[in-house]
Amino acid sequence: MEIAVVGTGEFILGFRLAGVRKTYAAETDERLVEHINQVLDDRDVGILVLKGSDMERIPLRLRTTLENSVKPTVIAIGGEEGGLSMRERIKRSVGVDLWK
Repeated sequence: MEIAVVGTGEFILGFRLAGVRKTYAAETDERLVEHINQVLDDRDVGILVLKGSDMERIPLRLRTTLENSVKPTVIAIGGEEGGLSMRERIKRSVGVDLWK
């Protein structure tokens, strides 16, 4: 399983430096949607990282798909996360509540 990061050049830079290979720069809303769909189609990606403000920029239907996605698990950094806590996201993806 790999990690994919989609966002502005500034957002993905730190992930590139940390060794994440699947980083996609998306400066426009169209490119953002295009790259997210590309990642959703990639079977090797287990985690998709987005900036919280980018979640607000994507169409509602795609946002709902991401919020309900188990594979890849979508993690929005900063801002609102669609109402799901990190604990709930991990529980959904792993199937076990790790905090118990």
